[in-house]
Amino acid sequence: MLGLMQDWPLLIHRIIDHAAIQYGPQAVVSRSIEGPIHRTTYAAVRQRALAVAKRLDREGIRHGDRVATLAWNTWRHVEAWYGITGLGAVYHTVNPRLFPEQIVWIINHAEDRLMMVDLTFVPLLEKLAARLPTIERYIVLTDGSHMPATSLKNAVAYEDWLAEADDDFAWAEAEERTAAGLCYTSGTTGDPKGVLYSHRSNVLHAMQVCAKDSLAPGGVDSVLCVVPMFHANAWALAFALPMSGAKMVLPGGKLDGASVFDLIEAEGVTMSAGVPTVWLMLLDYMTSARLQPSTLKRVAVGGSACPRPMIERFERDFGIDVFHAWGMTETSPVGSVGTVKAHQRGLTGDALYDLKAKQGRAPFGVEMIITDDAGAHLPWDGKAFGRLKVRGPCIASAYYRDATDILDADGYFDTNDIATIDSDGTMHITDRSKDIIKSGGEWISSIEIENLALGHPGVAEAAVIGIAHEKWSERPLLIAVSKPGAGEDRADLLAFLDGKIATWWIPDDVQYVAEIPHTAAGKIDKRRLREMFSDYLLPKSAP
Repeated sequence: MLGLMQDWPLLIHRIIDHAAIQYGPQAVVSRSIEGPIHRTTYAAVRQRALAVAKRLDREGIRHGDRVATLAWNTWRHVEAWYGITGLGAVYHTVNPRLFPEQIVWIINHAEDRLMMVDLTFVPLLEKLAARLPTIERYIVLTDGSHMPATSLKNAVAYEDWLAEADDDFAWAEAEERTAAGLCYTSGTTGDPKGVLYSHRSNVLHAMQVCAKDSLAPGGVDSVLCVVPMFHANAWALAFALPMSGAKMVLPGGKLDGASVFDLIEAEGVTMSAGVPTVWLMLLDYMTSARLQPSTLKRVAVGGSACPRPMIERFERDFGIDVFHAWGMTETSPVGSVGTVKAHQRGLTGDALYDLKAKQGRAPFGVEMIITDDAGAHLPWDGKAFGRLKVRGPCIASAYYRDATDILDADGYFDTNDIATIDSDGTMHITDRSKDIIKSGGEWISSIEIENLALGHPGVAEAAVIGIAHEKWSERPLLIAVSKPGAGEDRADLLAFLDGKIATWWIPDDVQYVAEIPHTAAGKIDKRRLREMFSDYLLPKSAP
């Protein structure tokens, strides 16, 4: 027997429709790429999103076509998302922090037809455009007066392009499992992997984020979206804020401490979310300038672990509640949130900070386990650690155009993180099963750096490990063995890597050793290397 409820597909356009009806006048405020602050409303975002969909339809974009965006968080980027999905097409957010080879690879793998790009990234695409054969047109997210002279194919200013359509358009009808968004992992172990979100998964994930024990934005909140939209859906904030009616504040490309603080104060921001690097810059700015935020009450930190001293500084010096959120591209991305249970509310001091330093509990819709390497479940006692696995309606079941089976026999996805879970369900990541380095919320591949270093004529063997860094969370340290008679030249080895990988992937230091330890299987023993360099401090001049 089936229930007698209406079949009402969970489609993304219903979110912006709801926002326009219930919260139409609510503000959407952006620091524009051109400089000035721009103000609009949810009602206006919906109107322009309808025009985007109509204009894309005129461009020949059809169901399932991929439209790339290479852009910061602004109102134009938000309305483009709703317009693209409202037509039945797929937005593909390209991360500009990847190095050029990866950007070329993912655009070609996705077979994007159009590219919407902020002014900031026009020079980057001009260098790559000849290698992007599927892109038919570049739409620069600006107006005619700021449109640069460019060699990009069929380039047009977004505002001029959009002016050719009005909002007299009906959203496309689709099955809720229809593809809506595409985001690639950072390619830390081989080529990047495409995670293809559906309308259903994005809507359900936004509901998860809106829950009281999750990020919990509400109609009385003003939320600064520090986390970029090219970081796995901006942690669903582009959907959750219109859904909940919260004021949306978008920082554009200016994420330094002074700019973030000014926007917080000017727009009465009560809550924000982003990676630790941004919060450290904000903390340092507020401390040095002796400023106290007047409205900010809550900050969600994810992308990489938030150092406990940072949590203490926020709460002790500024009275701001900091909580962890953990996830990954494959989990849409929020997989856990560090909120407290009723019996934990009395915790203070070290006990409270110990709890906040963990990654938190899974929201409804995420089932979480830890197993040993053989797949046997491990106890939730806060001591046993194992492979963290998750399943749920907002978690990837496969990668785009990749036949690899990524789920175990019970339907769980292996996150490649090593974690403990205590009896309260609080998860704590203790290590990574792969030797990936996370710097400022971005992944760095140790293997790729090692392979490049081995190309240096004076290097016999190389290994890369992550070293704790107060600003970036982790930075790479290159450990090398010189070939006989080659000598040890730190500067020359780093210069050899320059230009072969992204600048921010360049190790902060090189340490030469006589021998690199190996396991019994002949592999480099990175666990031993981390022990050897456990007391090592990066150079003071490191970025």
